[in-house]
Amino acid sequence: MAFSSQRDATPRDIAIGLLARREYSRAELAQRLKKKSFDGAAIDECLDALAEQGLQSDARFAASFVRSRIMRGQGVIRIKGELRQRGVDQETLNAAFDEVEENEQVDWFELARDTLTRRFSSPGETPKERARRERFLASRGFDFEQIRYAMSCL
Repeated sequence: MAFSSQRDATPRDIAIGLLARREYSRAELAQRLKKKSFDGAAIDECLDALAEQGLQSDARFAASFVRSRIMRGQGVIRIKGELRQRGVDQETLNAAFDEVEENEQVDWFELARDTLTRRFSSPGETPKERARRERFLASRGFDFEQIRYAMSCL
């Protein structure tokens, strides 16, 4: 849609424009619309309508987000933290993980190993080098057991 100016745009126009590029959580869209100085009632009304029409879905956003982060080699801890920051509730978050893990048959231990081997060729000769690799995986959101498994495979 072409507008003579941004001031003519409605909350729906802006939200549709954002959603055309990628999925957004409801909270992210609300935040973006607030920055455009729309009032809270208009934002809520717009987001309710988009959700009813199936144009915005936190469940779809969360599943898409989980898949994209797995492709980047990130672990559960980090992905869940980022989804919470984006305003996704615990129930939706858990459902997205269940759906993606089942459909994609995700093995978090193998993902940790693959992520480590893409970055490092050896487990490290010194304790300092090993600690560096462990910190790398921890920062990617893998838990202790997954890190230990990945380190034992190098």
